[in-house]
Amino acid sequence: MKIAVDAMGGDNAPQVIINGVENARDQFKDIEFILFGNEEQISPLIKDNSRLTIVNTTEEISMGEEPVRAIRRKKDSSIVRAAQAVKEGTADAFFSAGNTGAILAAGIFIVGRIKGIDRPGLTSVLPVAQPGKQGHGFVYLDSGANAESKEKNMVQFAHLGRFYAKNVLKIDNPRVALLNNGAEEDKGDQLHKDVYQDLKEQQQLNFVGNIEAGDLLHGKADVVVSDGWTANAALKATEGSVRMMLTLIKDGILNGGLRAKLGYLLLKPVFHKIGHLMNPSLYGGAVLLGLKAPVVKAHGSADVTAVTKTIEQIHTMINTKVIDQTVDFFGNEENIDNKGKLD
Repeated sequence: MKIAVDAMGGDNAPQVIINGVENARDQFKDIEFILFGNEEQISPLIKDNSRLTIVNTTEEISMGEEPVRAIRRKKDSSIVRAAQAVKEGTADAFFSAGNTGAILAAGIFIVGRIKGIDRPGLTSVLPVAQPGKQGHGFVYLDSGANAESKEKNMVQFAHLGRFYAKNVLKIDNPRVALLNNGAEEDKGDQLHKDVYQDLKEQQQLNFVGNIEAGDLLHGKADVVVSDGWTANAALKATEGSVRMMLTLIKDGILNGGLRAKLGYLLLKPVFHKIGHLMNPSLYGGAVLLGLKAPVVKAHGSADVTAVTKTIEQIHTMINTKVIDQTVDFFGNEENIDNKGKLD
């Protein structure tokens, strides 16, 4: 398999990208990488060029640029050239840690949507903090690709998330939940009430009802579906709460006197375990599900571990043929009713 890599995307590119790629190359003997970017910057960083090919590009899309305009104007940027390689069939997947909007735009307009998919959903894997399920993770979409979503979009997200959870996370019969402002069936605005009823009728889904934002990390579902605006707001609120708690704990230890410091030393293994569980680097990147090939975005501040894990994630997606299964499902007219919804 061949993976097209935007070597110039991210806060620490190209050094971290190259290091992560070489780690993954050494781990997986069946992957070749096509590195798109400034050859003069990339080449000196490579320790071993086995199964690595550099394609020189002359333009870069920065983090602050308007996405659609950037991919239209900067045809020789590393993002556009990498996406084009997937479209042309010279690569099987596209990876970047660069401008999120530009990656989404390149995925949609260059790689292209699967027939039957109205809008792709940005999909993240988040940790589960329930005892006995640490490291399990759950699928969360749409985490920000679409500010507004229609009823049928959210039903499609549920099926996309189900395929991903089953094939990539290896969860049999994933439990699907709808993010809402209450657990009861009649909660939410009219859109969420309608989506609830649609999901309830989907025979292929193991729909378990609504889930509140406060329960996201408690292992109550394997796939959580939402419109992009709500999901992104809830995700950022959750991340902010975690950071706040870590800051308070750190302040309590540093300013709590000798007993607090001794307590920290005794509990140090526990803190390390929690830190490992909540480390976003271990959960790979965000996948734009609904496209004709894997398009995966790592965080701009991704470290070497995150890059390596994201490539491992892509490797699993290609090996399990999750995209092919999605194409088959949405291409089957028997799965679609005359209103464009899924049966």
